[in-house]
Amino acid sequence: MVRFGYPSTRLAVWWREAVVIGIAAVGGALFSLIGAPAAWLSGSMILSAVVAFIRPLPVLRRSWFDSTVLLSGTIIGSAATPEALAAAARYPGSLLVLLAGMAAIMASTGAYLRYVARWSWVDALLAATPGALATILAVAQAKGANVGRISVVQLFRLLVLVAFLPSAMQMTGLHPDLPVSASVIVGAGTMLVLLLSGFAVGLVFERMGVAAPMMFGATFASAVLHGTGLIQGTLPPQVQIAVLIMLGATMGGRIAHIPRNELLSLFPLAAGGLVVSLAVAFAFAWPAARLAGVSYASAMTAFAPGGLEAMAMLAFAMGLDTLYVGSHHLMRFLVIGFAMPFVIDRVKADLPGR
Repeated sequence: MVRFGYPSTRLAVWWREAVVIGIAAVGGALFSLIGAPAAWLSGSMILSAVVAFIRPLPVLRRSWFDSTVLLSGTIIGSAATPEALAAAARYPGSLLVLLAGMAAIMASTGAYLRYVARWSWVDALLAATPGALATILAVAQAKGANVGRISVVQLFRLLVLVAFLPSAMQMTGLHPDLPVSASVIVGAGTMLVLLLSGFAVGLVFERMGVAAPMMFGATFASAVLHGTGLIQGTLPPQVQIAVLIMLGATMGGRIAHIPRNELLSLFPLAAGGLVVSLAVAFAFAWPAARLAGVSYASAMTAFAPGGLEAMAMLAFAMGLDTLYVGSHHLMRFLVIGFAMPFVIDRVKADLPGR
């Protein structure tokens, strides 16, 4: 006899996934009720992480993640209006500062993990690399690095950034709590065109071997359609909230797959590495903000060593310059994806195990 609530294996999977998404939604709703900044993203991620630490949560299927990044890429790309693209002419200098900042973050945080934690240079540099978590873990696996401790440092940094960066900005006055201006909402037909276009470009990028193809494909397609003026407006607020909840559930749930003893033992090192990374990143963000003519809050979010989709959607949730933040994280993602395998090979050749 089949137990109530589990009439089939497929329904059982759906039920467990509904619980995971429900937990994230409750966290986002609670944070929204208390008026926390970026509430739906930070609240869903924090509650998911807390529950996952107490009792591991099931893993959402890949289709959930692909759908989420397709939608988030579409939202991010909608910021590329003709007016915003005209303003982006100020970005080249800021992007050059970003590249220098990336090198400084990796050198300083890598040195901290190498000389304080006594890690190998390969592990230290991979853990210190700002953002592009999936790419870094893939490189770590391919190069025989310690994936476990690298993932702890990377995930800790991402979780703290999403959870506390908005509140820190608000409390320090760097990002006053101002209402986000209303924007045009696209209809169902236009939304379908955007999603199908992003999906098609994503499939092309996948065939080309581009990392995170659905995210980049949706962002590119949406940016082209909005930048040329063919489409105006963004996705409905309900869809935007759902995307933030799904991203929070995905990020928070990852903590369930890290061994508890390893997580606790690496916590002090991860916290120290985060402090070093943020100090360097925010130091470089200041001149970049001046060069680009954007707020320091936008520059902080653009230079913060977090993941592309998380930080771009965080900027969106806080009403910052999404195009500026997204372009910088996209640049960093691409540079890391192309350069890190060669950098690690060079380090292993010059400093094997040292």
